[in-house]
Amino acid sequence: MSSYRPYQHIERRKSRQIHVGKVPVGGDAPISVQTMTNTLTSDAEATIAQIRRAELAGVDIVRVSCPDEASTEALAEIVREVNVPIVADIHFHYKRAIEAAQAGAACLRINPGNIGSAERVREVVKAARDHGCSIRIGVNAGSLEKHLLEKYGEPNPDALVESALEHAKILQDHDFHEFKISVKASDVFLAVAAYQQLADACDHPLHIGITEAGSKRAGTVKSSIGLGNLLWAGVGDTMRVSLSAEPEEEVLVGWDILKSLGLRHRGVKIISCPSCARQGFNVIETVQTLEDRLAHIKTPLTLSIIGCVVNGPGEALMTDLGVTGGGQGRHMVYSAGKQDHTTPAENMIEHIVDLVEARVADIQSREAAEKAAAEAAAAELSPAG
Repeated sequence: MSSYRPYQHIERRKSRQIHVGKVPVGGDAPISVQTMTNTLTSDAEATIAQIRRAELAGVDIVRVSCPDEASTEALAEIVREVNVPIVADIHFHYKRAIEAAQAGAACLRINPGNIGSAERVREVVKAARDHGCSIRIGVNAGSLEKHLLEKYGEPNPDALVESALEHAKILQDHDFHEFKISVKASDVFLAVAAYQQLADACDHPLHIGITEAGSKRAGTVKSSIGLGNLLWAGVGDTMRVSLSAEPEEEVLVGWDILKSLGLRHRGVKIISCPSCARQGFNVIETVQTLEDRLAHIKTPLTLSIIGCVVNGPGEALMTDLGVTGGGQGRHMVYSAGKQDHTTPAENMIEHIVDLVEARVADIQSREAAEKAAAEAAAAELSPAG
């Protein structure tokens, strides 16, 4: 008998846990999905609107750039108006880090060694500690320190890891341990090798990403290869898919990567065929329409959309709901892997949407009942009960 068990072969690296606001990172916490805004942070209204779109897509953490005082001044309003923790991206200007912490940032993205004097580092660490901020040490192959480039000749895994650990030591010397590390590169092989080496060298939580990955399509492919490789090996506690696309697109791709590896589940996962001349309906258009119509659903559910009977019944065995193309203008609907009924072609999409929403409502009702029963049982067992 086969010992194959889906998804259970991924054993995550053991890392210490920190918090980015209300989001736990590392330890046994779920891998969080992050993105970054591309609006001017000083334009609070535009930035808030962009963050809200990312929230609808399922983002856990959002990073915003704070290059000037106008940005940190707007940060307090941004933090107040959104529902996810905000990371303030700081480069060189230590006062911006202090202002961001005071404004309510949940995390500061800095490199301590680039902040300036030891006194400035002390001030930043104090601000982070006083205001409950964690820190992300962000090492990038494109901006390595001069002494490391002279030592190694070019960016390589050793240089990236040495840079990360040098910055980490500065924080540890200040008895500050609420930090995570990233060692990003646009080269997939360099990034993966650096992260693997860093994962072996420390127990800090790691934020993973392939930086400057490219356009929506090319960047998705590149990130899927690099991040998929790391996640499959158990490396990564929070992640960003860096695309030349809107932030919500980064979030959607990040979720798709995690769902593909069984590491997190959210919303409707559609299993669909590539389509061929046997299809009983236009699979491509149907899937695109359903992705849009079902994007609001957060409850995990699987749906198979298969154009003909060659693979349709088999795929339906493994999904909550399924549709297989049939003849004479009617298509077979499956529920829990079994044939349930047929639906006419002309209202198939509306029918599928109705079925999915009804199934989700049933799941949510059942979960609410189970939660109420558990709370009632706990109340009965408590001393006060």
